[in-house]
Amino acid sequence: MVLEIADFAIRPGHEDAFAAAYREAVVHIERAPGFRSVRMTRGIESPARFVLLVEWDSVADHQAFRDSEDFPRWRAPITEHLDGTPHVEHVVDVRSDI
Repeated sequence: MVLEIADFAIRPGHEDAFAAAYREAVVHIERAPGFRSVRMTRGIESPARFVLLVEWDSVADHQAFRDSEDFPRWRAPITEHLDGTPHVEHVVDVRSDI
């Protein structure tokens, strides 16, 4: 399992509209092969910062989603609210046996 972390900066005054657009668009992520879970968080000290956490079976599954027809459907409703390009990274759990 890998965790995708996407850090979004949102245009001032667009925070609530972004959250609403996310709730509408997230279905496109949820139906992707290799998808496990998704969660969007919003900063308390920085309310224009949103962090998306998506669990995938593999990085390849995330890439397949990005290459699919659902990726532009996911991005279309949220794009107008973004203040720049999201920063995306993949991480794995650190286990005590490693």
